[in-house]
Amino acid sequence: MRKIPNYRWWIAGFLALTTAFSYFDRQSFPVAVVAIAKSIPLTNQQYSELQMLFLCAYSVMYAAGGKAADRIGTRFGYFAMILLWSVATILHGFMNTVFGLGIARFLLGLGEGGGFPCSAKAISEWFPQKERSAAFGVFNAGSSIGAVAAPPIIAVIAITLNWRWVFFLMGSAGVLWAVLWLRLYDLPSRSSLISANEQRYIQEHTSALEKKRGQRSVSWRAILSFRQMWALCFAKFLTDAAWFFFIFWLPKYLADVRHLNIKQIGYYAWIPYVFAGVGSFAGGLLSSYLIKRDLSIGTSRKLCLCISATVMPIVLLITRAPLSLAIVFFSIALFGHQFWSAILQTIPTDLFPSSTVGTAAGLMGSVGSFGAALANLGVGVILGQYHSYARVFLLAGLVYPISFIVLIVLIPKIQLIKIGNNNLSSRESLA
Repeated sequence: MRKIPNYRWWIAGFLALTTAFSYFDRQSFPVAVVAIAKSIPLTNQQYSELQMLFLCAYSVMYAAGGKAADRIGTRFGYFAMILLWSVATILHGFMNTVFGLGIARFLLGLGEGGGFPCSAKAISEWFPQKERSAAFGVFNAGSSIGAVAAPPIIAVIAITLNWRWVFFLMGSAGVLWAVLWLRLYDLPSRSSLISANEQRYIQEHTSALEKKRGQRSVSWRAILSFRQMWALCFAKFLTDAAWFFFIFWLPKYLADVRHLNIKQIGYYAWIPYVFAGVGSFAGGLLSSYLIKRDLSIGTSRKLCLCISATVMPIVLLITRAPLSLAIVFFSIALFGHQFWSAILQTIPTDLFPSSTVGTAAGLMGSVGSFGAALANLGVGVILGQYHSYARVFLLAGLVYPISFIVLIVLIPKIQLIKIGNNNLSSRESLA
């Protein structure tokens, strides 16, 4: 079979497309909610509860999916996740009640929850450490690709056909992609598409410690014995809450506060996600560039996190700005978050060997999604009581500087954690 040069970067592209499918599917409901509400009336509280169901399931499967990826492998683990979330997407189109939508949202969360830990594990399998942040930037940009494509495409489908066909068409496309994934992905040592030179390059640039410990997986309890993991979980808990507020409530904010219809939402809502995609690329590439310029891994990662934490408070200006400026501020904020996210999701691959990355990334993401679920429910309560988004944007802007400070304090050095005879060595990792 013909070999593909630099196939590892094709793998990053495949992961980006898979993430794009995931984000398109999760955005279908928020973007189409204006049309859905005409068939199935929804209050702000019910809307927040539906999103909470998605996030609770997402949180559970983020941890379980990462553990499953470490046990059964990335190839089949990710296949199962893609298939589950695609079928769940199709189910949305058959529902006629809020309860039915809740079932579909919960199943969608179960499927999509395993996506990011599987991607993190794939990156750790295919990329040397110095290239990982750039690879994370590529695959993480898939979330923005899906989010950019969702508003205009969903608006066209909903207007031309009806909102149910949004879910039928996108879910079916996901099922086909799940089958294709099995053909495209395998470990570098088993892939029929990687060249011998690239296989040798990956092997030579994998650290000796990671090679030595590469086959050993550890428990959640063992990983949680490290303050580094607690710091990552804390940062993910706060900043995922802000991110899911942005992606779930932006279309509804434009409809409720700015009084846009679904066609106008389709016209405006994709713009911030273009900047989010640029932010993902920029964060990953900048960190890799700084490492190549002889900065340490820790310095390069923390410098990028500092930049994004400084940018994010701009969301405080959104509620008082005219529509055009509000979109600009949204765009800067989403750029900042994805800049942040590309780095934050890379750090587990810096700290843990590849056999444990799925578990570590899954646990971190699970905590983040749980925070997002609580925050999403809180948004519904705040809007119901105060009828204003100002307080929500205030909180969303402040969580990034707070998270950055915690990361700096609890992770003074970013380096691969050594493994003792039977477990991870807390004493060594905290030294």
